[in-house]
Amino acid sequence: MSNTATSDLKSIVRKDALMRRDAIPAAERVRAAEAIAARAFPLAIRHGMIVSGFMPLKTEINPLPLMRTLAGAGAQLALPCIAGRGNPLIMRAFAFGDELASGQWGIREPKPDAPEVAPDIMLVPLLAFDRNGHRIGYGAGYYDMTIAKFRSMKPVTAAGIAFAAQEIEEVPVTPRDARLDLVLTEREMIDLRGS
Repeated sequence: MSNTATSDLKSIVRKDALMRRDAIPAAERVRAAEAIAARAFPLAIRHGMIVSGFMPLKTEINPLPLMRTLAGAGAQLALPCIAGRGNPLIMRAFAFGDELASGQWGIREPKPDAPEVAPDIMLVPLLAFDRNGHRIGYGAGYYDMTIAKFRSMKPVTAAGIAFAAQEIEEVPVTPRDARLDLVLTEREMIDLRGS
């Protein structure tokens, strides 16, 4: 399939996935985030291990309950900051209670004086995922570039966090797309490391 055809197909999948996610009732979204946080995390959290999360946008699943649980287990948290289109995200240290700045699209992010960190585990937002470890985001490629950047530095586990309803049969992929190692939904933990 050509890059243009793949891009067109991704746009269709993205639009459909967004409609399905937006249709999930608010109370169900809250329960899903709490269910993910209550389940045992699939990786051992060592004291000081760096876990990057994200501030949820619109109807994205809320990773904050899980981030709070992981911080309680000893993880150092981080949040992404956008460094401009075509650039990987910058991960900056974050702790609950920190004052945050308003970044691009009004997304809350650490202030510029927060230290840059390299995560060991990245919680990754998505619009759709499949059981081959592929995901579709909003289309700018920020997470694909960021995962690739940190994986070139050290072993990094990319864990998609999503509603079970966001699963599709097959995500169209391009060579630049970074694979997920895990997907966490309210129903299950999908381990993709061996596939």
